Amino acid sequence: MKQMIVGNWKMNGLSAPSRDLVSAIAQGLKAIANPPPVVVCPPFTQLGALSLLLKGTGIALGAQDCHHAPSGAHTGDISAIMLAELGVEYVILGHSERRREHGELDETVREKTVAAMDAGLTPIVCIGESADQRAAGEYQDVVGWQIKGSLPDNFSGIVAYEPVWAIGSGVPASPQDIADMMGFIRAELTRQFGETGKTTRILYGGSVSGREAPTILPIAEVGGALVGGASLKADAFLPIVRAAIDL
Repeated sequence: MKQMIVGNWKMNGLSAPSRDLVSAIAQGLKAIANPPPVVVCPPFTQLGALSLLLKGTGIALGAQDCHHAPSGAHTGDISAIMLAELGVEYVILGHSERRREHGELDETVREKTVAAMDAGLTPIVCIGESADQRAAGEYQDVVGWQIKGSLPDNFSGIVAYEPVWAIGSGVPASPQDIADMMGFIRAELTRQFGETGKTTRILYGGSVSGREAPTILPIAEVGGALVGGASLKADAFLPIVRAAIDL
């Protein structure tokens, strides 16, 4: 099984630059022998157009959030079934920015995860500890409870570990930090979900760049990367794709 590389564009991407970006990524993938699974997650406004453009490229389409209800009086929200109708296959849920800026709780993320699975989407559920939680030595407790609270009992999807304390701080997570947390997450998934937890894909999402990817991706239990800023330029994203390895 190849590692998976997911690009989270966040609130970036107008129409013409978005088309140019996916075209450049698709062209770059043609030069990679046996490329890994690649997913791009643009803003909602680009999903319809890019769904058509991505057909036949081998690049899957993902969204950055969804509502837990299939429809209703939820102004400004998008449901999982609406995403599926557009050709979306994956959806990022519980990202640290959503938890921080929108007050999303584990229970909220769990409800959205259930909705995504019911709609046939693969949820990419984000977990991770803050600087204060790491400094207090609470990071394993925090991540363990996030797993328990954010994932339903029948979870079928992907987990993404974000060391929130390291993102944009100038203090990157060391390979040992990553290895320790990946090992803990695998053990916790196995404890909570049994056999399913042994094979659940775990992505690393701590400001991955092309320079760091060859060091991070070979770490045990790392099943790929959730890429932020580097996913906005093909020449920054493609080196990460090239660094992906067989598990």
